[in-house]
Amino acid sequence: MKKSLGLGRGLDALIDTTHVSTAGSSSISEIPLRYIYANPDQPRHNFDPESLEELAQSIKEHGVIAPITLRKNSNNDYMIIAGERRYRASKMAGLDTIPAYVRTAKDEQVMEWALIENIQREDLNAIEIALAYQKLMDDYQLTQEKMAERVGKKRATVANYLRLLKLPAEIQIGIKEKMIDMGHARAILGSPSPESQLDIYKKIIHNGLSVRKVEELVNNTKPEIKPSTNVNKYEQQQLLLEQKLGRKVKITAKKLTISFKNEEELNRLIELLS
Repeated sequence: MKKSLGLGRGLDALIDTTHVSTAGSSSISEIPLRYIYANPDQPRHNFDPESLEELAQSIKEHGVIAPITLRKNSNNDYMIIAGERRYRASKMAGLDTIPAYVRTAKDEQVMEWALIENIQREDLNAIEIALAYQKLMDDYQLTQEKMAERVGKKRATVANYLRLLKLPAEIQIGIKEKMIDMGHARAILGSPSPESQLDIYKKIIHNGLSVRKVEELVNNTKPEIKPSTNVNKYEQQQLLLEQKLGRKVKITAKKLTISFKNEEELNRLIELLS
């Protein structure tokens, strides 16, 4: 089993760039920018123009302090594994070459390293992280447990990010644009329908609600089930559990059955029950 990767050590520790050599020369090479292209599966999609301009000015004055990491392809061009922001700023600064480590890597490793590098630098928003997790899991048939192990996170952390992708598109955009934070988003997920989730999201934006206040709102949006003389005891308990868990439940005198469709739903149930 692959060893869990701790994110606190930095990307260099992860991929051992200190001993990488290129074309039999030194550990770092100057690579022409014209031979470099961005990774189409790069998890980071937003690059702030003002921040890029500031970095470009710094590069003009001091050069590129931290080398980027590239993968050399069979046709002698290079794909960025880590450092697209430095690459873009170097082009803006008018550089012809950039210092780089050159790696041999499979597609899976490239995506994984790019995700880890951006998480370490806190460059990704929560939706970008969630999409990157989902893509890696889909492309390489990884479970949440395996995904968590690969990026050095707890399974519950990965699951919480993936749950964000179930929110309405407007709320996901709000997370990307930092209109709300992860705490707000997790609280909104407790609301029972997309309509109520959107209603709460708009109240957060308009009124600047705290996470605690959102949790109170969510609890108030859950409909109460009133006991009925026409419903027996087990049916009442079934309805209450179904409302709480969001899943089909069946209760008999000696047995409780909870239905789920896939592993993700099972993990969500375990999280709720624990």
